Amino acid sequence: MSELRLYNTRTRRKELFVPADPGRITMYVCGPTVYSRAHIGNARPAVVFDVLARLLRHTYGPDSLVYARNVTDIDDKIMDAAKKRDVSTDVIAAEFERHYVDDMAALGVEAPTLSPHATHHVPGMIALIEALIARGVAYTAQGHVLFSVAADADYGTLSGRTLDQLRAGARVEVAPYKRDAADFVLWKPSADGQPGWPSPWGRGRPGWHIECSAMIRELLGETIDIHGGGQDLIFPHHENEAAQSRCANGAELARVWMHNGFLSMGADKMSKSAGNVVSVGDLLEAGWDGEVLRLALLSAHYRQPLEWTEGLLEQSKRRHFKIRNALGDQEVPVGEPSSEFVDALLDDLNTPDALAILSSIVDSDPAAAKAAGRLLGLSLPVIYRMSLSDSVVASDAAQVAAGTPSYDDLIRSRLAARAARDFATADRIRDELAAEGIILEDGPADTTWRRA
Repeated sequence: MSELRLYNTRTRRKELFVPADPGRITMYVCGPTVYSRAHIGNARPAVVFDVLARLLRHTYGPDSLVYARNVTDIDDKIMDAAKKRDVSTDVIAAEFERHYVDDMAALGVEAPTLSPHATHHVPGMIALIEALIARGVAYTAQGHVLFSVAADADYGTLSGRTLDQLRAGARVEVAPYKRDAADFVLWKPSADGQPGWPSPWGRGRPGWHIECSAMIRELLGETIDIHGGGQDLIFPHHENEAAQSRCANGAELARVWMHNGFLSMGADKMSKSAGNVVSVGDLLEAGWDGEVLRLALLSAHYRQPLEWTEGLLEQSKRRHFKIRNALGDQEVPVGEPSSEFVDALLDDLNTPDALAILSSIVDSDPAAAKAAGRLLGLSLPVIYRMSLSDSVVASDAAQVAAGTPSYDDLIRSRLAARAARDFATADRIRDELAAEGIILEDGPADTTWRRA
């Protein structure tokens, strides 16, 4: 069996993955800040690291992985959303977390082992901040606690930029209480009416970056095997996480840092701030199958940018149609994925190659293809192929015995109506079948049906 190799953002090369303990692999992926519906770009890391989780369990054993994906449930954006609706931040956070979980499940994303919430780990954050102050790398100012980036000689090694470059890039907040413009907030004061917790520095709330470091240390250990997220998190979020954890623990936060590329609509990166977003919920409500969306997200290598277009969706729908039809037979057992397929995934999650291999073996080795599909997170429901010259695999015998049209008859009539361009009749038959719980899906060469 080939060995797993992953691209490490910190070293900027593909490396052999060597977990500290193959029986307890630790992976942490930055999850949602729950103040609005997740857009399809937010879903990319969830799907990518879901595939990685499946691959790790396939390679090292079903109980080998502890996978944590956090929920940021206290944030200025959540507070703003709560103020606009005149409700508590708890209401906003709970509502959009439910949406996120449901949307990701629709894309075939399995629940992680752990889903830590920031508000449940504030004491651990305070303890970590106290350790940073004691080590002389953090300081207090006007009710804030800030991390001094100049105190960390390795600051900038994750993003690959010098401190001067990072200052010039200025994705930092300039404030009079900072010693250096690049210093970042660990703790901030809360005004009356804002969520807050008691601390040695007064009532307040944690900064964004300290959350993940504290939860990782509490739940997974000081150094984890894999830390993942979107490319936009490399700086400042992950750079700051790495710095504060390194200084507090005396060890690197992660052995491997992984980041997926941007998803764009046209020339621009998809982002809520830019307003060029389409939510997962909108796509599902528009009738797109969750597995089609998943295939679209996996169609490009995870480190490469992905342009979200109607053409990509249509191409993914055709691929899904082919795979599902070929593998929908209940009598086909789930075998073992081919070594060629697994090797593609072991090569830094090369999902484009893996999908090409899957498509090439669906007819010749359905058992292996079904196993490969499941490793990619495809549920592969039962579905049957038919055409004007085929008989329906499962017609309704009771209908035939009663002298009423069978599904076979109705579908043949609809196909004949479509061939005659009598679309009104074809639509009427489709609606009748839908009322019976039979869903039709038309492809370029044939029609498939499934029970709703």
